[in-house]
Amino acid sequence: MDNLTKEQRKKNMQNIRATDTDIELILRKALWEAGIRYRKNLKTLPGKPDIALTKYKIAIFCDSSFWHGKDYEKKKKPETNAEYWQKKIERNMERDREVEAELRGLGWTVFRFWDDEIKKNTDECVRAVRDTILEMELLF
Repeated sequence: MDNLTKEQRKKNMQNIRATDTDIELILRKALWEAGIRYRKNLKTLPGKPDIALTKYKIAIFCDSSFWHGKDYEKKKKPETNAEYWQKKIERNMERDREVEAELRGLGWTVFRFWDDEIKKNTDECVRAVRDTILEMELLF
Protein backbone atom coordinates (compact mmCIF):
# COMPACT_ATOMS: atom_id res chain seq x y z
CA MET A 1 0.00 0.00 0.00
CA ASP A 2 1.21 3.50 -0.82
CA ASN A 3 2.02 5.53 2.29
CA LEU A 4 1.17 8.81 0.53
CA THR A 5 -2.25 10.20 -0.24
CA LYS A 6 -3.31 10.51 -3.87
CA GLU A 7 -2.71 14.27 -3.72
CA GLN A 8 0.76 13.83 -2.20
CA ARG A 9 1.69 11.18 -4.79
CA LYS A 10 0.42 13.42 -7.62
CA LYS A 11 2.50 16.36 -6.36
CA ASN A 12 5.54 14.08 -5.99
CA MET A 13 5.19 12.71 -9.52
CA GLN A 14 4.71 16.21 -10.99
CA ASN A 15 8.05 17.25 -9.50
CA ILE A 16 9.98 14.60 -11.44
CA ARG A 17 11.84 16.44 -14.17
CA ALA A 18 12.30 15.39 -17.75
CA THR A 19 15.15 17.82 -18.45
CA ASP A 20 18.05 19.30 -16.48
CA THR A 21 18.13 16.39 -14.05
CA ASP A 22 21.01 16.03 -11.61
CA ILE A 23 22.70 13.38 -13.74
CA GLU A 24 22.38 15.51 -16.89
CA LEU A 25 23.91 18.48 -15.11
CA ILE A 26 26.82 16.39 -13.80
CA LEU A 27 27.63 14.98 -17.25
CA ARG A 28 27.14 18.27 -19.08
CA LYS A 29 29.45 20.09 -16.68
CA ALA A 30 32.12 17.41 -17.10
CA LEU A 31 31.82 17.49 -20.90
CA TRP A 32 32.04 21.30 -20.93
CA GLU A 33 35.13 21.22 -18.71
CA ALA A 34 36.69 18.72 -21.15
CA GLY A 35 36.12 21.22 -23.97
CA ILE A 36 33.29 19.25 -25.55
CA ARG A 37 30.50 21.53 -26.77
CA TYR A 38 26.96 20.27 -27.17
CA ARG A 39 23.28 21.04 -27.59
CA LYS A 40 20.71 20.19 -24.92
CA ASN A 41 17.50 18.29 -25.63
CA LEU A 42 17.68 18.69 -29.40
CA LYS A 43 14.03 18.55 -30.47
CA THR A 44 14.83 17.90 -34.13
CA LEU A 45 16.23 14.44 -33.31
CA PRO A 46 14.22 11.32 -32.48
CA GLY A 47 13.95 10.87 -28.74
CA LYS A 48 15.17 14.43 -28.06
CA PRO A 49 18.60 13.34 -26.69
CA ASP A 50 19.66 14.89 -23.38
CA ILE A 51 22.96 15.91 -24.99
CA ALA A 52 23.74 16.10 -28.71
CA LEU A 53 27.11 16.73 -30.33
CA THR A 54 25.85 17.74 -33.76
CA LYS A 55 29.30 18.15 -35.29
CA TYR A 56 30.08 14.49 -34.63
CA LYS A 57 26.52 13.12 -34.75
CA ILE A 58 26.71 11.80 -31.20
CA ALA A 59 23.52 11.53 -29.13
CA ILE A 60 23.78 11.01 -25.38
CA PHE A 61 20.97 9.90 -23.09
CA CYS A 62 21.26 10.11 -19.29
CA ASP A 63 18.93 7.38 -18.08
CA SER A 64 17.50 6.78 -14.63
CA SER A 65 17.76 3.17 -13.53
CA PHE A 66 14.13 3.08 -12.39
CA TRP A 67 12.40 4.85 -15.29
CA HIS A 68 14.42 3.12 -18.01
CA GLY A 69 14.51 -0.36 -16.48
CA LYS A 70 18.17 -1.03 -15.70
CA ASP A 71 18.44 -4.68 -14.60
CA TYR A 72 14.64 -4.73 -14.78
CA GLU A 73 14.32 -8.50 -14.56
CA LYS A 74 16.45 -8.66 -11.40
CA LYS A 75 14.98 -5.67 -9.54
CA LYS A 76 12.11 -5.63 -7.12
CA LYS A 77 9.01 -4.30 -8.84
CA PRO A 78 6.70 -1.64 -7.39
CA GLU A 79 3.93 -3.27 -5.41
CA THR A 80 1.41 -0.45 -5.65
CA ASN A 81 -0.32 -0.27 -9.01
CA ALA A 82 2.09 -2.97 -10.23
CA GLU A 83 0.45 -3.56 -13.61
CA TYR A 84 0.63 0.15 -14.49
CA TRP A 85 4.31 0.43 -13.55
CA GLN A 86 5.24 -2.76 -15.39
CA LYS A 87 3.62 -1.49 -18.60
CA LYS A 88 5.12 1.98 -18.16
CA ILE A 89 8.70 0.83 -17.62
CA GLU A 90 8.53 -1.86 -20.32
CA ARG A 91 7.20 0.73 -22.79
CA ASN A 92 10.02 3.11 -21.82
CA MET A 93 12.54 0.36 -22.52
CA GLU A 94 10.89 -0.42 -25.86
CA ARG A 95 10.85 3.28 -26.83
CA ASP A 96 14.55 3.56 -25.90
CA ARG A 97 15.35 0.72 -28.31
CA GLU A 98 13.21 2.27 -31.07
CA VAL A 99 14.79 5.71 -30.69
CA GLU A 100 18.28 4.26 -30.60
CA ALA A 101 17.65 2.25 -33.79
CA GLU A 102 16.22 5.31 -35.53
CA LEU A 103 19.20 7.49 -34.57
CA ARG A 104 21.68 4.82 -35.67
CA GLY A 105 19.80 4.58 -38.96
CA LEU A 106 20.38 8.31 -39.40
CA GLY A 107 24.11 7.80 -38.88
CA TRP A 108 24.29 8.90 -35.24
CA THR A 109 26.40 7.28 -32.53
CA VAL A 110 24.28 6.73 -29.42
CA PHE A 111 25.45 6.63 -25.82
CA ARG A 112 23.17 5.66 -22.95
CA PHE A 113 24.68 6.29 -19.56
CA TRP A 114 22.93 5.08 -16.41
CA ASP A 115 22.52 7.40 -13.45
CA ASP A 116 24.92 5.41 -11.26
CA GLU A 117 27.56 5.40 -14.04
CA ILE A 118 27.35 9.17 -14.33
CA LYS A 119 27.48 9.73 -10.57
CA LYS A 120 30.29 7.26 -9.80
CA ASN A 121 32.33 7.25 -13.03
CA THR A 122 31.78 10.59 -14.71
CA ASP A 123 35.33 10.61 -16.05
CA GLU A 124 34.80 7.27 -17.80
CA CYS A 125 31.63 8.57 -19.46
CA VAL A 126 33.50 11.65 -20.70
CA ARG A 127 36.42 9.47 -21.84
CA ALA A 128 34.09 7.24 -23.88
CA VAL A 129 32.64 10.28 -25.65
CA ARG A 130 36.08 11.87 -26.19
CA ASP A 131 37.52 8.60 -27.56
CA THR A 132 34.65 8.37 -30.04
CA ILE A 133 35.27 11.96 -31.14
CA LEU A 134 38.98 11.24 -31.64
CA GLU A 135 38.19 8.13 -33.69
CA MET A 136 35.86 10.14 -35.90
CA GLU A 137 38.43 12.87 -36.40
CA LEU A 138 41.01 10.28 -37.46
CA LEU A 139 38.63 8.96 -40.10
CA PHE A 140 38.31 12.35 -41.76
